[in-house]
Amino acid sequence: MAPAGALLRRSLKAYQVYGANTDVGKTIFTTLLCKACQKFRPGEDVSFLKPVSTGPQEEADDWCSHINTYVPGVATKTLFQFEDPVSPHLAAATSKQATPSDHVVLQSIRRHVSDRASSQPGWLFLETAGGVHSPGPSGTTQADLYAPLRLPVVLIGDSKLGGISQTIAAFESLRIRGYDVETVLLFQDSHYDNHTYLSQYFAGEHGIPLQAFQPPPRRSDRQSDVRAMSAYYETETETEQAPDLVDRLERSHQTRIKTIETMAGDAYRTIWYPFTQHGRLSPSRITTITSAHGDYFQTLVPDSENQPPGDSLLQPSFDASASWWTQGLGHANPKLTLAASYAAGRYGHVMFAEAIHEPALKLAQTLLGVLQNPRLSRVFYSDNGSTGMEVAVKMGLRATRQRYNIDNATKLQVLGLKGSYHGDTMGAMDSTEPSVFNEKVEWYDGKGYWDPLFQRALIDVVRTFPELLHTRHTVDASSQGPSVWTGLPVIFDEVFTGLGRLGPLASASFLGAHPDISVHAKLLTGGLVPLCATAASESVFEAFNSQHKTDALLHGHSYTAHPVGCQVALESVNTLQNLDSKGAWDWAKQGWEQRPADRPSSGAKAADSLPHVWSVWSNKFVTQISAHERVEGVWALGSVLAVHMKDAEASGYTSNSAAQVQQELLAGEIEQGDSWNVHSRVLGNVLYIMTGQMTDEVDVQRLQKLLARALG
Repeated sequence: MAPAGALLRRSLKAYQVYGANTDVGKTIFTTLLCKACQKFRPGEDVSFLKPVSTGPQEEADDWCSHINTYVPGVATKTLFQFEDPVSPHLAAATSKQATPSDHVVLQSIRRHVSDRASSQPGWLFLETAGGVHSPGPSGTTQADLYAPLRLPVVLIGDSKLGGISQTIAAFESLRIRGYDVETVLLFQDSHYDNHTYLSQYFAGEHGIPLQAFQPPPRRSDRQSDVRAMSAYYETETETEQAPDLVDRLERSHQTRIKTIETMAGDAYRTIWYPFTQHGRLSPSRITTITSAHGDYFQTLVPDSENQPPGDSLLQPSFDASASWWTQGLGHANPKLTLAASYAAGRYGHVMFAEAIHEPALKLAQTLLGVLQNPRLSRVFYSDNGSTGMEVAVKMGLRATRQRYNIDNATKLQVLGLKGSYHGDTMGAMDSTEPSVFNEKVEWYDGKGYWDPLFQRALIDVVRTFPELLHTRHTVDASSQGPSVWTGLPVIFDEVFTGLGRLGPLASASFLGAHPDISVHAKLLTGGLVPLCATAASESVFEAFNSQHKTDALLHGHSYTAHPVGCQVALESVNTLQNLDSKGAWDWAKQGWEQRPADRPSSGAKAADSLPHVWSVWSNKFVTQISAHERVEGVWALGSVLAVHMKDAEASGYTSNSAAQVQQELLAGEIEQGDSWNVHSRVLGNVLYIMTGQMTDEVDVQRLQKLLARALG
């Protein structure tokens, strides 16, 4: 089944009706909307959809029959009906029918919308059940369940006692999940007068119009009630409010489409893109992202202007670069969103020098525990991986100069790996060998030696034989404990590789070695906000510890340890820990069982301490594509897959050999009538794809199938 996508068709003006509470009149207002659209847009199709309903079948039919009674000609539909008149998650649990997954519910809605859009131009109103956070069949609250659809919302406010609070709370729940609330409707109640306060609140604070309608009359007998309701709907749609409401929803729909379709052209004239040669760029090559959820962007379908009006303007695009390696827990993850909202509401941003707040302290303590490195005891916060690496290099250089009493006139350099890359700030750039990334940067001055040895071998050499470093003073630090560095301090850049991207939470464990300084970003916050943590040993810290201000680590950022980032990171790290401990990746590990011959032979104890090497990409698939005639080699570890393409004319970053496969992935495929594709980045002759840490096996298999086809 294809991934669920957002709903936007040129021919179908679709709106989701949410209620601030139960019994606020959702069906009455939906009936008003249907009647008004039918009355003021004659000739346009009007339809009503109830995705989930509970109670006896005749009661479910009442929702539809109510609309059919008072607005004849409206197409009505209920997708999932459960007999027990309780919350959908309870009704589904006691039902004889299988509980539909969230994905099945969303795809069923998408299929119904597709059918309606292909018939003729018109309107569709999707009515939810209960309040904003009433659970769906699986137990996921509706606010989260329906978020991937990204339908604009008509919010029905609560006119009863306590309704002001209920309505605002419902609005805020929708807002922080990325819903666009287009209008608020509610009944007038002269006793509580909620509509007066809420009108000022929504219009004044958020620019959202509110319309208050008279409540319907109540009659004791069925016939009188039907006559009264018929008169009510006629009267209310005769007011000025009704055509104004329809016009506003119509304009909103058209504006939404126009905005999305002109974004690429506007961006082409306005934005200076990173890592992009604008001489080779055109608006058609710019991907318009309208929203994101889970592993997928929702992107504008190419050439949408020339599509049939019933076709979807948006398609799901798998985020195969994990948004530049940052995403791991899914876009719009509600836990991370709430963590950010909590910290923003409690702190905003506060300065950090010689101060502390709980998120920063808890994160530092948690991160040190997760890394399980006995050398590390201090955490220094910065704003991204590149600056975090600059901090690490500053730490290492100062610690070395102090220990060996090297005068300031002597320039120190780094020992780095060939082909390494640590970011684009000057210090991080100078810590790498010359490459395409820095060859035209005027201030670049590579300060190091690029040793191509294996990392563990390099670590052993610098720690075991300090006399090879030509220092004037050697220090035997081994007697001072295992956390004190010897030879030279060792820095690990785990900005990309750490916290589960390659499998273990600390990729240093692959080497069976503990660095003196370790840098972590990207997955640290699940990709939601920038934050970096540079962890260091106490002996490195002591190199800066004195009574003189100039001896301090004079490095910082205005947003150092910002509470929002720290709170989100704390939630992210805890989630990653839980995923690992609960066996979320067992399905992937089982395909990469290690044989005794695969284990290192230099000491059984050391071999047993190394982590299990595995990949979410199947062993069979990796073996298959590695033998492809266009492929030079394949590298798979954890969530990452890197395919090195053959190129007889160019190599490395200047090669274009991976671009054709990238375009094939972008073209995507049609699955059960729905299109989806893969948005990826290439590094010259290397096509890399990575999943999130919560991507399931089904999506990985779908990606493998498409990639195999793209390779031909």
